[in-house]
Amino acid sequence: MPPPLPLKFVSSATSYTDLPPSRAEVAMVGRSNVGKSSLINALANRKQLAHVSNTPGRTQLLNIFEQPNGPTVVDLPGYGYAKVPHALHDTWQAMIEDYLLERESLQLVCILIDGEIGPTKLDIGMLEWARNYELPIQIVATKHDKVGGSRIGHRKEELAAKCGVEMSDVCWVSSEKGTGIDDLRMILHRVGK
Repeated sequence: MPPPLPLKFVSSATSYTDLPPSRAEVAMVGRSNVGKSSLINALANRKQLAHVSNTPGRTQLLNIFEQPNGPTVVDLPGYGYAKVPHALHDTWQAMIEDYLLERESLQLVCILIDGEIGPTKLDIGMLEWARNYELPIQIVATKHDKVGGSRIGHRKEELAAKCGVEMSDVCWVSSEKGTGIDDLRMILHRVGK
């Protein structure tokens, strides 16, 4: 069982060019309110490392977290619905795309999908975009605890099929219950090795 990631917040930026250098990096990307910040807190086993809000769109910058002997983790603004001005939301898309295409140390893009509702058109669009640019991706289904026990098997099949992957290619997690967090830690420990 891997230990919690010893993450510490380093800085925020509006451009990948303003982020500190990194040997290897993992990006967390997903819809607004999918649970990116909660997942980072669960990976680090710390409650207040990344700011968590019930209001979609609170992550508005590239937030970088580093660990001594592992990859840095970057929390990206969410795509889709967010309670922010439309003009600000539009700048996020350029910020995210520039980061994902130009950051040389980027080794893995974790695309978070809400396991309770399944992949949306925005999620599928993000997956297709990442595949088009041949980005290394890991699909992470969040909110495992919100899917009822009798529905979980069907939901796992359905989510994998809609994403065009095998069920074993999806890492299911619950930041609330800790389900799958160790599995994702193992994936992240292998980045940059």
